[in-house]
Amino acid sequence: MNPISEALATAGYANAWAYLALFLVASLLMIWRLEALLDHGLEGTALGTLVMPYCSGLGNLIFVGLAARKPDGGAEVLTNCVVNNVTNLTLLLGLPALIWGLRLGRGKKSGAGKRSAAKSAAAVEQQISRLSLLLTLGAALVFASITWALAADGTLDASDGLVLVALFLFWQGFQVFDVMKHNLRQRVRFGARFALDVVLVLVGAYALYVSLDWLVAWIEAQEGGFVSAKNLGWLTGWLMVLPNAVIAFFYAARRRADIAYASQIGDGHICIPLCLGLAALLQPIAVPAFFGTGLAILAATALAHAFCVLASDGLPRWMGWPLLAGYGWFLAAGLM
Repeated sequence: MNPISEALATAGYANAWAYLALFLVASLLMIWRLEALLDHGLEGTALGTLVMPYCSGLGNLIFVGLAARKPDGGAEVLTNCVVNNVTNLTLLLGLPALIWGLRLGRGKKSGAGKRSAAKSAAAVEQQISRLSLLLTLGAALVFASITWALAADGTLDASDGLVLVALFLFWQGFQVFDVMKHNLRQRVRFGARFALDVVLVLVGAYALYVSLDWLVAWIEAQEGGFVSAKNLGWLTGWLMVLPNAVIAFFYAARRRADIAYASQIGDGHICIPLCLGLAALLQPIAVPAFFGTGLAILAATALAHAFCVLASDGLPRWMGWPLLAGYGWFLAAGLM
């Protein structure tokens, strides 16, 4: 064991908790300033699908670069992405649904004098949110299906990675066009405060990198127990859903189901296909059988969410129980 690894192995859990706190503070700093972007020309669904995933999913992107240092780092990225995505679509949407329900069109209420005038506008806004969520869920289903097809031969290589990254860039280009179209219709422009918020987000991103780099190195230095290098993909996958959990519970409590919903689905787009595509470009990834199970769960969950959006304009409370049960089954299948 080299001196750095030995120092990390004996660093103890106190330092680990300190860097975990730094990770959470950096994530919350970015989310705090992202909330301000609602006043800078980004409507709720666009914020959830285009901006927030880059911050809540930034840890996953950083992990791709950190894992590339290891010969078998691609497999850890694969596990990280599957754990992250499944947790987002089951646990982090199921729990808020049980507490508040996730129904579209439950934002801030208008005053008594404005209700009749705003009724038709609110109905149109609700329909747009529903269509946007259905499109985003459809993209998640397509991404999972294409990834499954590319991994059918047991390996994700550089050519597969190029396809996944290109697919992601096409999807993001479509989202950027949609935001620009919305801002043109609403005559919204980005000002100096937008630039300041971007700077603060970058500060949070650097703190996120420092904390995550240390935490990954510390986990790799542990030789026994569950918290060790053998479970790096699972542990980092859970670590990186913590910012997503804050987003989901915060906006669900504010009755902004559009942002809570879209942020979790959009974060999944960062993992699959972007993170997997980048990891495959850096080194070939041997695909375990568990990966196919994870993709099947993702596809089935996306279909279930789409049905709920179509049938009841969101996620009713009772639907939280099947989602939690599905997550429990996922844990049992992956860990046991």
